[in-house]
Amino acid sequence: MAQATELSAVIVDDHPAVRAGVAQWLVTGTPPIQVAASGDDVRVAWAGEGAIADVVILDLHLGGPTPAMSELRRLAEAGRRVVVYSMRADDEIALQCLELGALSYLTKAEGAEHLLEAAVAAASGRAYTPPSLAGALAGDRSAGRPALSARETEVLIEWFQSESKDFVGQRLGISPRTVNTHLEHIRIKYAMIGREAPTKAALLARAIQDGLVQVDDL
Repeated sequence: MAQATELSAVIVDDHPAVRAGVAQWLVTGTPPIQVAASGDDVRVAWAGEGAIADVVILDLHLGGPTPAMSELRRLAEAGRRVVVYSMRADDEIALQCLELGALSYLTKAEGAEHLLEAAVAAASGRAYTPPSLAGALAGDRSAGRPALSARETEVLIEWFQSESKDFVGQRLGISPRTVNTHLEHIRIKYAMIGREAPTKAALLARAIQDGLVQVDDL
């Protein structure tokens, strides 16, 4: 992971004024975040400098009424660290984005300070909870099992059966960094429902409790 002064982001938003404003907030923030690329299509996050940016700042509505959930899922499953930045103050949408792997969900009314903090946290694989998201989480009644994606479950099971993240990456055809990002997403999801799992042993205990793995499988 790059040092704080070397963080980079790619901005995906279909409004040029929003892209310009977000870029200004990032580059003048503390720590400053370099804007590696920006554009009105999610493809900018998969090409050139955008493909290696530490953080993806993603608007959910890119030229149409349908939220870009499939694009968010694809980014998260590839191990990208995504902050959703949306006009919609919708608890259901916010929680769905977290379940798909976003590290934070902010409304565009929350401004520069929260966006910068979310981006810095995401660059380290950590979640950030702005006021609007805190309200969504407080109202979430889906406590129990976290909603892990199929890829997250696959990575988790492989990790329990392997000695290292490098080996998991080799088995699944992904990088060790992507493995680590999936595991961080899983820990965040457990923490968000009050079932913290900071270690491999704790995650294993949670997975057994939730029926994701059996002791005989290990």
